Amino acid sequence: MGGGRVRFNVGGQVFETTTTTLANAGRESMLGALLDSSWNLAPTAAGGGGGGGGGGGGVAEYFIDRNPACFAVLLDLLRTGSLHVPPQLPEKLLYREALYYGLLDHVRAARWGAFDGDRLRLAASVPGRAPGDGTAIRAAPDGGCCVAHGGAVHVYNWMLDERRPVSLDHSQVNDVAYLDEATLLIAARERLGKCDGGMAAFSAVSGDLRHRFRVAHDRQAKSFTAGALAFDQDSSIFASCKGRLNEYGIGVWDRATGEQADFFYEPPGCALGDADKLQWLDATNALMVATLFPKTDNCFIGLLDFRDKNVAWSWSDAGMAASLDDKRVLHAIAMEDERSVCVINQYDDLGFLDLRSNAGGVRWSSRSKFMNRKVPSEESCYPKLATHGGQLFSSMNDSISVFSGPECVLTSTLRRSHGGAICDFSIGGDRLFALHNEENVFDVWETPPPPII
Repeated sequence: MGGGRVRFNVGGQVFETTTTTLANAGRESMLGALLDSSWNLAPTAAGGGGGGGGGGGGVAEYFIDRNPACFAVLLDLLRTGSLHVPPQLPEKLLYREALYYGLLDHVRAARWGAFDGDRLRLAASVPGRAPGDGTAIRAAPDGGCCVAHGGAVHVYNWMLDERRPVSLDHSQVNDVAYLDEATLLIAARERLGKCDGGMAAFSAVSGDLRHRFRVAHDRQAKSFTAGALAFDQDSSIFASCKGRLNEYGIGVWDRATGEQADFFYEPPGCALGDADKLQWLDATNALMVATLFPKTDNCFIGLLDFRDKNVAWSWSDAGMAASLDDKRVLHAIAMEDERSVCVINQYDDLGFLDLRSNAGGVRWSSRSKFMNRKVPSEESCYPKLATHGGQLFSSMNDSISVFSGPECVLTSTLRRSHGGAICDFSIGGDRLFALHNEENVFDVWETPPPPII
């Protein structure tokens, strides 16, 4: 790789750098396009000056009529790999200039570090415009997110600019998921007397409808209410479904064609159509289904094997809870090692179910008692659980607790001063998003880039 010098006159300010630095911009960028296949200055570029005339002393010079302050930040990013934005420089202006040079992905990669639940900092609080409490928040793979409010889903890119809202016939949204960074899945409730609701895929960028998923029973297309969503790593999309004629169960669709591939009908004692949580387990090759209080009086958690339409493992608290004061499972998630399911109750206790045995009950942990949470003086929300990078996260009232290690030791707590209780949170794109119910606002938590030394 060559190391020849290149001079830029950007908005009247002169910068000098090397082809080695320009090569860090990559082939797809405007600056990388100035270099040939050997990463040397291309002959046509070296002889011209990009509209600004050739420089003296054998140094190619280019004039670019853009913001010099932003160019200085971007050039330093290419030199060092670190992003240093002066306090007086608006970030949105920097993003606009980075887009012009084809460096937006570089800025995004340097904007925050790899996700670490013990090093998270509050990066932004974003107010919304939708009325009422939010239903769900979901993180996008690229660092953006979406928020479901009533019959609409509000979509944000990684710069937290709001895109066009998405809705499925303005029906109540039950769940939403990113199939990939460009595709949103929406599950919605069917309204009485109308053939709407169900499930559909939308463009996360434009908001356009891409595909509406159909359910057929006995070769007849039926309307349905779609609930919880999940998908595996290869080819299938799953949704809990409720039809009009007791057609309850888990629907399966082919990811490539969008056509129905299977349907797991609800067996007696297994409330699959009302499921609150679906989670695909890769190593086990099974789908975890959880139907929880207060949607049903008796909580059910099971593993479905679609190869032989079998409930491979299950647990229920039927007959265990005698009163509302007894411990009720409010949320569940399979741990990343797929050996156990973590559950949480109304007292913020964590419990664990062994997936390797059908005989055991919940092994409740008292570690949460060390968290010294205050009794909430305002409306509270049901707790939620998530796992990421070997850590376990649980929300309760206005904070999120981080547990680490095989023994799930409490290592961090995330809390902000206002916004009310957290009704949902999601992790993805190296960010954590927390949706509050008192104010129509969500928080964005990021891990700062690692220190230079």
